[in-house]
Amino acid sequence: MTPARRVVTLPPTVLGTDAVHFARACQRRGADVLELRTDLHTADAVDIEALAQVLPLLVSERGKPLPPAWVSAAWRVDRDLKDTRGREGSLDAPSGKLLASHHAERQLSTAEALALWERELPPDALVKHVEPMLGPEHLRTLLETQRLLVQRFGVSRVTVLGMGPVALPARAVLARNNVLDYVAAGGSWAAAPGQRLLDDVVREMRGVDRLTLEPPLRLGILGTSIVHSRSPRIHRQPFDRIDIPEDGPVETLVDSLLPHYAGFAVTSPFKLRLAQHTRSSLPAINTLVRRGDHWESFNTDTFGARTVMERLEAKEAFVLGDGGATAAMKAVADEAGCALRVLRRADIDAPLTGAGVWTWPDRVSPPEQLRFNKARVAVIAYGAPGRRIATEIQRRGGTPVLLGAAWFVAQARRQRQLWESAT
Repeated sequence: MTPARRVVTLPPTVLGTDAVHFARACQRRGADVLELRTDLHTADAVDIEALAQVLPLLVSERGKPLPPAWVSAAWRVDRDLKDTRGREGSLDAPSGKLLASHHAERQLSTAEALALWERELPPDALVKHVEPMLGPEHLRTLLETQRLLVQRFGVSRVTVLGMGPVALPARAVLARNNVLDYVAAGGSWAAAPGQRLLDDVVREMRGVDRLTLEPPLRLGILGTSIVHSRSPRIHRQPFDRIDIPEDGPVETLVDSLLPHYAGFAVTSPFKLRLAQHTRSSLPAINTLVRRGDHWESFNTDTFGARTVMERLEAKEAFVLGDGGATAAMKAVADEAGCALRVLRRADIDAPLTGAGVWTWPDRVSPPEQLRFNKARVAVIAYGAPGRRIATEIQRRGGTPVLLGAAWFVAQARRQRQLWESAT
């Protein structure tokens, strides 16, 4: 198994000496190639020679011509098979430097994709094929396109990518047989929707047997706004951070990924939806485990809920929100000896006292009328989201009790045991 070269694109706001610092930082974190695009930077915006001393450069012609100095300094020169008007594009590049690419404007069948590659290419040119993904089920088509392009051009030349809100797991699966893996450095900017984070990809490759013929079954976490999640750090690799929109087709996504993944952690806002989709007897689930040709669902959040209730040491507690985390607390409340009072937004009309648990994600604005009268409020988020929620609790008169890490570790231990039983 030869891992794909990890390509990070220089963001449009990073210029001059900052670009060199960015390249060095990415190199230290495991990037293999730095991409410069003509639609993002002008020739005088960067020191091309200084950048080339840090990382091999992939210079990409996007709408505007490539500066000659970029071409001279490049490891590879990316030119489109078609120009911006749909005409046959120039594939001119020095010997051994060409990366021929095609960026489809719509989702294609494999036959349509292969028809785009009838043009004769130099035998040392790399090949990159990119398509938008209207839905996760398109992964099957992209895998077939990749297989046939590899058959034609050779395993050492081809990269096939999907783009879009549900493309991340497809890119993770395709990366096994790609030459290049375009990844995001992190922060608020990414070169294309669906890119994995550089740190997550590097973590995956540590300790992987590169001679393994069969790819390992993947794991992943499904949720919205999960860049902070620690799951990829503590669970066995490969483990993907699959961040999709709240209204994304999560049901179709998990079904299309059944052949490629051993299991998933499920977080907000998909715990209830996937419980229904998998016909679970539970109202909410947070774990999927592959059982042959179907998913089996579990809720290990009950282990986290039990831990939080034990730490609160309360006989009565209010719960803010009525989603998947609350379902777990309801399931263990009697066993923990704690009477729960579940409060929806409309139920809050007076300052809250005693002990409570805040289950709303920090991306959800709490009701304006929410106030506490010296209440102890457990925070079950962790990291930056947990700290933001804690600040909000204090602002409204409460005392936050940070129990997110305790919840997370307790439920994750059980998830790990379940995934080891996947078939």
